[in-house]
Amino acid sequence: MIPRLTAEPSASLYLDFIAELQVRGFGGEASSSYADRTVLATDNSIYQLLPQAVVFPKTVNDLSLIARLAAEPRFTTLVLSPRGGGTGTNGQSLTGGLVMDVSRHMNRILEINARERWVRVEAGVVKDQLNAALKPYGLFFAPELSTSNRATIGGMINTDASGQGSCLYGKTRDHVLELTTVLHGGTVWSSSALTEAELDTITRRDDLVGAVHRLLDAIRRDHAGLIAEKFPRLNRCLTGYDLAHIRDEQGRFNLNNVLCGSEGTLGFIAEAKLGVLPIPRASALVNVRYTSFDAALRDAPALMTLGAASIETVDSKVLGLARQDSVWHGVREFFPDDDTPAQGINLVEFLADSEEELERQLAAVESRLGAEGKANGRLGYTVARGAAAVNRIWGMRKKSVGLLGNVNDSRRPIPFVEDTAVPPEHLADYIAEFRTLLDSHGVSYGMFGHVDAGVLHVRPAIDMKDPQQERLVRAITDGVVALTRKYHGLLWGEHGKGVRSEYAPEFFGPLYPCLQQIKEAFDPHNQFNPGKIASPVGAELLKIDQVPTRGQHDRIIPITVRQGFDEALHCNGNGACYNFDPDDAMCPSWKGTRERRHSPKGRASLLREWLRQLAAAGVDPLAESARLRSAGPFAGLGGKLKNSLARKKGERDFSHEVMEAMSGCLACKSCVGQCPIKVDVPEFRAKFLELYYGRYLRPLKDHFIGALEQLLPLAARAPWLYNAAVGSRVGRALLKQLNLVESPLLSGIDLHRELARRGFAVATPATLQRLAEAERQRAVIVVQDAFTSYFETPLVLDVFELLRRLGFIPLIAPFRPNGKPLHVHGFLGRFRRVASANVVALNTLGSSGVPLVGIDPSMTLTYRSEYAKALGKENVPTVQLLQEWLAGQLEHLLPLKTVEQRAYTLLPHCTEKTNAPAATGDWQKVFAAFGLTLNTEAAGCCGMAGTYGHEADKRAMSEHLYGLSWKAIVGDRQDEGRLLATGYSCRCQTALIDGVTLPHPASALLHALASAS
Repeated sequence: MIPRLTAEPSASLYLDFIAELQVRGFGGEASSSYADRTVLATDNSIYQLLPQAVVFPKTVNDLSLIARLAAEPRFTTLVLSPRGGGTGTNGQSLTGGLVMDVSRHMNRILEINARERWVRVEAGVVKDQLNAALKPYGLFFAPELSTSNRATIGGMINTDASGQGSCLYGKTRDHVLELTTVLHGGTVWSSSALTEAELDTITRRDDLVGAVHRLLDAIRRDHAGLIAEKFPRLNRCLTGYDLAHIRDEQGRFNLNNVLCGSEGTLGFIAEAKLGVLPIPRASALVNVRYTSFDAALRDAPALMTLGAASIETVDSKVLGLARQDSVWHGVREFFPDDDTPAQGINLVEFLADSEEELERQLAAVESRLGAEGKANGRLGYTVARGAAAVNRIWGMRKKSVGLLGNVNDSRRPIPFVEDTAVPPEHLADYIAEFRTLLDSHGVSYGMFGHVDAGVLHVRPAIDMKDPQQERLVRAITDGVVALTRKYHGLLWGEHGKGVRSEYAPEFFGPLYPCLQQIKEAFDPHNQFNPGKIASPVGAELLKIDQVPTRGQHDRIIPITVRQGFDEALHCNGNGACYNFDPDDAMCPSWKGTRERRHSPKGRASLLREWLRQLAAAGVDPLAESARLRSAGPFAGLGGKLKNSLARKKGERDFSHEVMEAMSGCLACKSCVGQCPIKVDVPEFRAKFLELYYGRYLRPLKDHFIGALEQLLPLAARAPWLYNAAVGSRVGRALLKQLNLVESPLLSGIDLHRELARRGFAVATPATLQRLAEAERQRAVIVVQDAFTSYFETPLVLDVFELLRRLGFIPLIAPFRPNGKPLHVHGFLGRFRRVASANVVALNTLGSSGVPLVGIDPSMTLTYRSEYAKALGKENVPTVQLLQEWLAGQLEHLLPLKTVEQRAYTLLPHCTEKTNAPAATGDWQKVFAAFGLTLNTEAAGCCGMAGTYGHEADKRAMSEHLYGLSWKAIVGDRQDEGRLLATGYSCRCQTALIDGVTLPHPASALLHALASAS
C-alpha cells in the first residue's frame, strides 16, 4: 500500500516572517504548503530550489511592507526573490528563501493613453494580455519573445527581454518610461530619465535614493573609458547593471537602464509606464528554404539588404519537430516538400504602413530572389501575406523552444548556453565552431535564433539524470564562453544571467568591483535574489554546477517508474500551460484559479515529487498498481476506512496536496495537444487516482459515474423512472449527497427501435456480409457513445438522416461502454477490461472494411489516445470523427444544394480542437461542399468537460470558466441556430447556464439540406 508521505517543513524564521506580515496588514496571501513551494521550485531552467514560503502581494504597499519587514534586524538573514511568469531559463527567480509571486494579483492594466502612446501596468501583467488591451487603439508593446502569452511585464523588465524584431524595436528597456520600484527598507521610488537639475536635486538627498544616484553617476564618470572598452557594441548589448547606459542616448541620467535586467537583485519592480507603438498596417513573411543550416546563416546578410524588418532562422531539427506537432496544420502550405529536404529556413519579415507599399517591397524582393534562383544554397521560397498567416508562422517559430524538448529520448535538449550573442557578421563562423564543440562532446542539438541580431538559441540534449552527462554542462559552458570571447560576443545575450552569473567577474574584469558596489548600495544585507549578477565582497555568486537540478531529484526515481509516468517526468518547465488567453483552450483550471499547482506544469511537478518520495520510501507504484488491479473490489477496505478517518481528523500527507491539485483537472486534454512536450495530465492523473484510492476510500460519486455507461442501457428501458428519480426534488437532493448536480435527463427515445422504424440496420457480421459490393462502398458504421445515444438521441437520428441524404448507408454499432469515465476517475483496471471487450467487438466490425465513425469528439478520440496507450496502437481499430470521414468522401457526396448561402459559426470541443486540429477544417470543407460558410470562433473551455461540471463542488468553477469565454460568445450569437458546437458537454453547459440549445454541425447541415428539398 502507498504509505503516508511527509512534506519538508518551512524554516521557522520564514514562518515567523509571513505571520508577522499578516499581523501588520499584508493584503495578499501567504503559503508555506509543500505543494505551493514545490511548484515554484522550478522555472524553465535545469535547476530546482525549494523555497521556504510564498507570498502573493496585491499592491505596491504589500511589496513595500515585505521589504520594510525584511530590513528589520531579526529578518536580515532572509532572502527574497520576485517571480512573474516563471519562464526564465537560468534560474533567475529560483530561491531557497521567500518567493514573491506578483502574477496572481498584481496584473492590472492601470491606464492607457493612446494619444501620447503610453500605458501604466502592474508587474504581473502578461505581455499578450497588454497587447490584447492595446489592439483596439491600434497600438502594441513592441519587444517580442516566444513566451509572450505567459511572460509578465515585470519579468521582461527584470531580464531586459527581447527577441524577434529587436533590431527594429530594441529591448524592453528601450520602451520603459518610468518604473515604480520597491527598494531596501520599503522605499517606493519612481524613476525616469532625469535632467541635470533633477539629478542634482536627487544626489543631494541623504537617504538610499540619493546614495545610489551618487554612486552610479560617479562610476559612469570615473570609469567611462573602461566601460567603453569592456561593453560590446551589440544590438543586445548587456542585461542588468548596464554601466554603458547609465546615461541614455540623449545624455540623461536614467536609473531604469540599470534596473532593467537586474533580475530582482536591486529592488522589486511594482509598476511600469511603457511606451507603445502603432501596429504595422501591413506585414508579410518571405520563407526561404536552404540546402543546409550554414547556407541559411550565410545568406542572412544578403537578405537584410532587401529592407527586411527582421530575420529569424530555424534548423532542420526544429522544422522536423514542428512537422510532428499540431502547429504544423496551420503553416504546412508555406513549407512545401522539395526534392532535397530543407535543412534550414530563414523567415524574413517585411512591414509597411499600407498594403500598396508592402506589395512594392515584395515585388522587388521576389524579383531579386527569382533572378538569383538557387544561389546561396536556396531551395525556394514562399510568401505569407496578412496578419493571420504571418502570425501562424510566428506561432510555429515561438513554439520552437518547446518543440526541442519533445524528443523520444532520455537525453532532452536543455537550456544553459541557449542565448549567446555575437556580431551578426561573425555568426556563421561562430556557429560552425559551436557545432564542432557540441559534436566533440557527442551531443545532439537543434538551433534557431535571431540571425539579424547575431543571437543563437541552441539546446544540447543531455540526460541530467545521468551524473556523467550532467558534467557536460560545465564542459560545454566553459567552451562556449571561450568561443564568445573569441568572437567578441556574450554568453548571456537575451535571457539574463541567473545561475550563469559566475562568469560575470571574468567578463567585467576590473569593472566587476563597480557592480559589487552597486549591489551593496541597493541591498546592504544581500537579501534580494542573492548570488546573481553581482555579490558583495565576501559573498559568493552561484555556480552552474553547484545549484540543485531537476535531474538530481528525478534520478532518485527508478528508471522503470520514470518510464511508467513519462507523461509527467518530461515536463521541462517551458510554461506553455500558463497561457493567459481566456479564449484559448489550454488548461482551463489554471485560468480559473491562477494558482500554479492547478496547471499542467504544477501538477507534473507535484507528481514528480510524489514519485521521488515513494522511491525514497522504497515503494514501487507500478507494482502497487498491478496489485490493485488484480485485487477484489473490497480488498483492503478496513485499511482504507482507517486511513480515511485519519484524513478527516487532519492527517498530514503530501498525497492530499497532490490530490487537491489533481481533482481540479477537467481532463479536457488540451495540455496533450498544446504542450510542446505533450505533458498528459489526464493520463498521469488517472494513474495517481488509482494509487491514491488504494489507500483511501473513494467517494460514492466516483462509483456511480464509473458505472454510468453500464447503467444507462438498463435505465433507458424505463426512462420515465430514471428521469423522475434524478429530476425530482428528492432525487436532486440525493444526487447532491453524492456531490452531483444538474444531472441530464434521458431522451426517452429507443434509438434502435426508432432507427429500425426508419429503415436503418444494426451493424453485425451477418448484416455486413450481406452487403453487396456497391453497398459496402457506401456503408459506414456509427459507433455509439453513451451520452449522445441516451441523452441526445435526436442528434444520432439526425446523423443517420444526414448520411442517408448524402447517399451513404449508415449502420449502427451495438452499444458498448467506451470506458472514458472509468479512465477519468482512475478505475484503470476496469477501464482496460472494458476497452479490451470493446476493441474485440469493433475489430470484428472493422474487419469488414466498412469504416467506423463516432459523433462525440471526446469519446471518439479516446480510441486513438487512452485506448492506444492501454492496449497498443496496433490493436485498436480506427474510429474516425464524423467530419474526418465525411471530408474524405466529398467526391462521393450527392450533388445537393441548399436554398440560401448561410454562414455558421462553430465552437469545437476542447479535446477535438487541440488533439485533432484538422477536424475543424474538415467540417468547413463539408459545409463548403454545399455552398455554406462555416467560421470558427476562438473560445476557451466551456467548463463542463464531461462530468466535471456535474460535480457539486466543481459547479461554481465550471460556471466561472464558462463566463471567461463562452458566455459572451453564446450571448452575442443566438441567431437562428447558426452557432454550433460539436461537444455533448458543451451543448449541455450552454443549455444549463443560458438556456440555449446549440445544434451539432450534422443537425445544422441536415436542416439546411432539408429546407432545400
